[in-house]
Amino acid sequence: MGLLSRFQRNNTTDLASASNTHATSFGSHTRKDPLVTNMSQRPTFRRWFTVTWLDLVTMAIIGAIGLGVSEAHPAASRSFPIYFQDGEIVYPQFAYPMRNEIVPIWAATVLALAVPIAVFLICQIRVRSFWDLNNAIIGLEYSLIAASVFQVFIKWLIGGLRSHFLAVCKPNVPVQAAQETGNGLRQIMYDRRVCTGNQKQIDDSLESFPSGHSTAAFAGFVFLSLYLNAKLKLWSNYHPDFWKLIAIWAPILGATLIAGALTIDEYHNWYDCLAGAIIGTVMALSAYRMVYASIWDWRTNHIPLNRAVPFNGARPELEHSVFTRQAGWGDASKHAGGENQAAGHGLQVGPVANEDYGQGQTSGVIRKPLEGTGNHARADPGNLV
Repeated sequence: MGLLSRFQRNNTTDLASASNTHATSFGSHTRKDPLVTNMSQRPTFRRWFTVTWLDLVTMAIIGAIGLGVSEAHPAASRSFPIYFQDGEIVYPQFAYPMRNEIVPIWAATVLALAVPIAVFLICQIRVRSFWDLNNAIIGLEYSLIAASVFQVFIKWLIGGLRSHFLAVCKPNVPVQAAQETGNGLRQIMYDRRVCTGNQKQIDDSLESFPSGHSTAAFAGFVFLSLYLNAKLKLWSNYHPDFWKLIAIWAPILGATLIAGALTIDEYHNWYDCLAGAIIGTVMALSAYRMVYASIWDWRTNHIPLNRAVPFNGARPELEHSVFTRQAGWGDASKHAGGENQAAGHGLQVGPVANEDYGQGQTSGVIRKPLEGTGNHARADPGNLV
């Protein structure tokens, strides 16, 4: 039995058969939809590529565009004051010395990609689902690429001054030439023409907003935190162990430390880091919801979505693709094994009406113990999920 090919019993009736029978109608003709897959089984490479090739091409194109924009000169031409008439620096917050980065941008990106993928692989020890791993990695790439390109365009078109801008700029403003080089009221404002430093460093120091480090860190680690919450069922229907709380917040701590380090080495202002964190978090939330059935609904946020078959909550594939084993999670015979077992324990399985399950469909989630039964049957605590 392969690590990523465990057959998910009792949960494949609807969607597994759909992979063989789903068709698109054109008048009197029908054709099989090539995107419909049985998510309980590992596909061939050809079938996987058929499903994902468009995403791969799109990510490559968008990534290339983002890389090209990041190498372009800043589009914005900013004016800035340098000295008061008495020689005092107007903006000392932009006069810090240029220092080496504590966490280089390449390291932040590698951490935001490699650490989540390593955790996804570790979780497969129990989840054992190719499509769960596929959706997790694809969703992570959605988040990182979209967030990076988003912030690169803002840097290029808007940008801002880094904390070490004046040290990199090395302005030279001769008094006798102030009328020629200055602009604005009484010619006290200047632009990059007065800078004498390295042009590449000047370009970089004009693109402080938002922080690329923070964007990448939060795009990757927030996605990882959402994944761990879903697989460990922290905010669920039972009292979890304390280590699970630490596990899902550890990635957020890591992202915060990476972002905070940028204010120590004077590469970013605090508001650059905050903007990057917001962009990364929004993209992580968007990407996670694209590949999993929900974000916060503990009943479904661990279920990877199929490409062509809509999720409606009625005995979905991979319903038990979780890491935890507490309260019957991950065990088809305990968690959502159907009405018969639930009835045997005096439990009620009822319909759920929400955006994920659809109106009046049975979710298979045990709702609550029945009261006042004839034999005063009590539910097994191990099955109260």
